[in-house]
Amino acid sequence: MDVASAGAERLLADPTLELTSIIFPTGSLGLFRLSFAGDRGGYADQSGTVLVRWTSKWERLELWLFAFHHDLMMGEIGSMISGGLALIGVGFVLTGALLWWRTRKTFAFRVLPGRWSRLHIMRHHRDLGAVMSPLLLIAMLTGAMLTLRPVADFLLAPLSPPGTIAESLAAPNVKGGPIDRHFDWRTMLQAVRSSYVDAELRTLSVPQREGQLVRVRVRQPDEWLPNGRTVLWFDPANGRLIESRDAHELPLATRAFNLVYPIHASSVGGLAYKAVMTLAGLALTLLGTLAIYGFWSFQARRRAVFGSRHSS
Repeated sequence: MDVASAGAERLLADPTLELTSIIFPTGSLGLFRLSFAGDRGGYADQSGTVLVRWTSKWERLELWLFAFHHDLMMGEIGSMISGGLALIGVGFVLTGALLWWRTRKTFAFRVLPGRWSRLHIMRHHRDLGAVMSPLLLIAMLTGAMLTLRPVADFLLAPLSPPGTIAESLAAPNVKGGPIDRHFDWRTMLQAVRSSYVDAELRTLSVPQREGQLVRVRVRQPDEWLPNGRTVLWFDPANGRLIESRDAHELPLATRAFNLVYPIHASSVGGLAYKAVMTLAGLALTLLGTLAIYGFWSFQARRRAVFGSRHSS
């Protein structure tokens, strides 16, 4: 058994931790990420020694930033709002590209406007937006697909019937037995290893009530998804394997959907893709900031002009 598996076994065997899930170490983060009930969590080294704990995601910058980006700290409703905003962004990108096409002969790429007048800000907005539109479209469309499942179903409908993604990712319709406090985690992890020899252990979810199953996700070498989509479910009463679902055998629409998050999060494509998507994010911030500045400065000047005419 490798070091990470032994560390996980040690963590899972400690009843005082009250674990709900574990994310296994990776090459970029050589620590276990632990989750407890509520927002509580922690990090542990590969030997299974807990190094850091927190009682709220507000104590960890990386956690609340992700939560804010994903669902605006509002749960499912916030996730739907984020998806709606992403769709609005897609509309802005497409309509902006159409408007730019009519004036393409005056195109001039600049990082910043030549002058801080409303006209120059509008030209800068139009031309920078045209350059960045493919990347912005990718970021917003993939974001909408991740937060609004109907969007993913609609776009991937030519590959598989609607509802296929949710159905193929759902847990087996099988109830587990009573949770065994002395569950044999070592044997279960060995069974996972023997089933997918070349795969990397990624996550393990611990049942919180009777009827739930132990779920283990592994990432096979050619999977783009950081945590993989190859899943095994075990009965927490006796360790019996209930179902094993190979990511390579999922329906075509689901396999395509599994590529959406890595593209959105830039977890594929190496440093070059991360760099261009970072530029796209900075460009989006600049476009929005200058648009607000241009609008309000124009309104201020307009009020000043009309105010002086009225007073005269």
